[in-house]
Amino acid sequence: MFYRMAGVYHTRYDRARALWPVPADRWQIIVVFALALAAPFYLSDLYLGSYALPWLIWSAATLSLTLLMGLAGQLHFGFAAVMAIGAYTSIHLARLGIPFELALLGAGIAAALIGALFGAAALRVKGLYLVMATLAMQYLVDWVINNVPAISGGAQATLRTPPASFLLVSLESLEVRYYLALVWAVLLAVFFMNIKRTSFGRALVAIRDKDFAAAVIGIDPFRYKLLAFFTSSFVGGVSGALLAFCYYRAVTPEQFGFNVSIQLVAMVLVGGLGSVIGGFLGAGFVLLVPIILTNLVSGLAASGFLTVSSNLLAHLPLMIYGALIIGFLIFEPLGLAKIYDNIRKYFLVWPFRHSRS
Repeated sequence: MFYRMAGVYHTRYDRARALWPVPADRWQIIVVFALALAAPFYLSDLYLGSYALPWLIWSAATLSLTLLMGLAGQLHFGFAAVMAIGAYTSIHLARLGIPFELALLGAGIAAALIGALFGAAALRVKGLYLVMATLAMQYLVDWVINNVPAISGGAQATLRTPPASFLLVSLESLEVRYYLALVWAVLLAVFFMNIKRTSFGRALVAIRDKDFAAAVIGIDPFRYKLLAFFTSSFVGGVSGALLAFCYYRAVTPEQFGFNVSIQLVAMVLVGGLGSVIGGFLGAGFVLLVPIILTNLVSGLAASGFLTVSSNLLAHLPLMIYGALIIGFLIFEPLGLAKIYDNIRKYFLVWPFRHSRS
């Protein structure tokens, strides 16, 4: 009986426009945020550094791409290149002695400018042609990183991140890096939830639905699409810089290849287009489910419950993982966020039911 709209009366417009009008939603957010803050105290360094930390950073990257794909309706299959620009820019700026805070800002600006430049060229086309334009950005950035030693140190080279501190706190501590990633993920989540309530967000939604209809009512599609590319690339560049400094600690060109762009698109689609919680659920699914399935299948094989060949055992987790993604796209194309929303709406009326005519 705790999940109810009963007793929730709106007497002011600001209360009616609240992000979480249902009290249970607010308590749920408080509990989740408290668990995230206390994670370093009840999680080991292995789980904190190998699971929680990358999940937060990739969730932020997913939200960055969701702004472009879910809100503006623009396909982007080269977003890993945007993150690579932010990662390499931040490392070179930090090596020059620039404070890490300014290096993050520089990484976002560099990624935004290059992303908007390719976006301006790509926005003349739509659909599959836009996909090909963003793929061109991915391959061009990959070629530059591999063939310009001044950027990456040469093909197959590893570029280590220099020692850095954020607000005078060293990033050598795993807990500090985790909290920095948590702050960035929370800021992006709040930003995304509120941008849909602004004129900029509503213009992007109108363009996503019908761009020529949006132009009829006075919205400039090219301008707002370009702003969407710029904003998405900026936050994606900062996310790439945090991925380099807080998780990888050393970057190589392979870490930002085309397969990473495909994974980011999968995170957005599996989580749910245009959804904040879908960004976190999609990133968690793509990152963590393969690891969980691998451990589960290995445990069943070791205990004797699963007798298969070693070759099939190595590929079975990926087969199950692929089947799960196909199942989501078939039975719930709106992603994990829609499944969560269905469960939430069920509890809003539980134990009662909607009458069927």
